[in-house]
Amino acid sequence: MVTGAAACVLATTTVGATAQRVVSMWHSPIVRLGPNQSSNWSGYNQGTLEQGGKLFTSVSGTWRVPKATPHKAGEAEYSSTWIGIGGGCVDQDCNVGDSTLIQAGTEQDVDASGKASYSAWWELIPAPSITIDGFAVHAGDLISASIKETPANSGLWTISVKNVTTGRPFTQTVPYSSTHATAEWIVETPVVIDDSGNVSIGPLPKLSQVRFDKATTNGAAPGLKASEEIQLVDPNTDAVLATPSAPDGQKNGFADCTYAKSCPTPR
Repeated sequence: MVTGAAACVLATTTVGATAQRVVSMWHSPIVRLGPNQSSNWSGYNQGTLEQGGKLFTSVSGTWRVPKATPHKAGEAEYSSTWIGIGGGCVDQDCNVGDSTLIQAGTEQDVDASGKASYSAWWELIPAPSITIDGFAVHAGDLISASIKETPANSGLWTISVKNVTTGRPFTQTVPYSSTHATAEWIVETPVVIDDSGNVSIGPLPKLSQVRFDKATTNGAAPGLKASEEIQLVDPNTDAVLATPSAPDGQKNGFADCTYAKSCPTPR
């Protein structure tokens, strides 16, 4: 449900002669198409049942902001790169989902003229994302992010995002009732609502390779495995939109490639 008071302006795009302003954006729980496919997520997802009962109280990771370029001329396109707790697949076969989601990440969008824009944000589902003011983001910047419940079992979460390249930090502590059921590192096509009330998911721009690294859950390396991969697929055409690589040698990172059926494992 759209709540106007919580909506934030993120971008302006031009369609023909009419300017379309994005008034709200959601980075939603996974829309499952099968055990390892989704219509909105690409990346890695761990779940409490899949992990033998593990509950997630923190998640972290780093990535370089990918360069966004148009996939199709003349259309506005949207992508997000983020870490989160909740919203994913609880079990390995993705039969059980989760409706809570606390997350933080970067936005990589292009408008209908092909101009790219970048920003950082955080979000507490079911509210839309909140852009971090005064936090410059550029393609190629190294981002470090973490989400941690502090103290344990308090329902208080500290969200930290740092642009390591510029040195700009951001920290916000918020109350949130989480199931602690999943943790993830994701490239997403977000839900976008413009000022005409039009709702869309994506479409996805072309992105340079996204490289997640130094991932942790509960303060330790997550031990990523191939069975936790999620591939982004167009549900109408079955076309593959983004694919994660196998985990790296430390099993705490991976690469993600848009408009590709495979992605090379980073060294």
